[in-house]
Amino acid sequence: MKIARFVSGGRVLTGKFEGASLIGSDGSDYDLGKVSFLPPVSPTKMIGLVLNYADHANELGLSTAEDPVLFIKPNNTLVGHRGSIVYPAGAKYMHYEGELAVIISRPARKVGGNSWSSYIKGYTIANEVTVRDFITNTFRPPVKAKGFDTFCPLGPCYVTPDEVGDPSNLSLKTAVNGETRQDSSTKNFIHSIPKMIEYITEFMTLEENDVILTGTPKGISPIVPGDKVEVTIEKIGTLSNDVIAE
Repeated sequence: MKIARFVSGGRVLTGKFEGASLIGSDGSDYDLGKVSFLPPVSPTKMIGLVLNYADHANELGLSTAEDPVLFIKPNNTLVGHRGSIVYPAGAKYMHYEGELAVIISRPARKVGGNSWSSYIKGYTIANEVTVRDFITNTFRPPVKAKGFDTFCPLGPCYVTPDEVGDPSNLSLKTAVNGETRQDSSTKNFIHSIPKMIEYITEFMTLEENDVILTGTPKGISPIVPGDKVEVTIEKIGTLSNDVIAE
């Protein structure tokens, strides 16, 4: 099932999202052109992985690590499908990062073995926007680079695990103004989703609706105001956002 959150007539609603059809939980059929999409869940926190694809590490000239390398993506960055990504005044190099996002279903702590799948509510699409101007060295974590308002479009819906099947074999593409810039698959993860969950929950409780951003493949490039960024993941759909000037 594909579940979306949206605003219609000033009300926040949830519904089943199937291509051109949006059926609210009240049974009404909503016109996609007249609703505003919200992120499909409201997490207490978002945890991101850096360098989870070897080809992306190579394009940055960086080495990968034995354990997942994490960062916190603040919730002020959240914006829904068709929402605007705001290009900060004075920024020189802002780029997209198309990613599969994992949504947690219930409190998770010290999760190991094969139990990881019982903690998954679903999967969605993220665009983990970054301004590389503010990534200068390893002693300065990328809080500013990744923490601007609107820097994490999420959506358009989340898809339940039964419809996704194997999350480690999904095609992922990012296009800018219709031109494909990233073309990869989650089969190229360095750290699998079970490993991510096991590692994070060794020391941190993940709550219901928390989000894990699983990393981006090679193909990052600059985006500027006026661009349209579309991230498409097999079996989930397409997350589309326009870039506007601050």
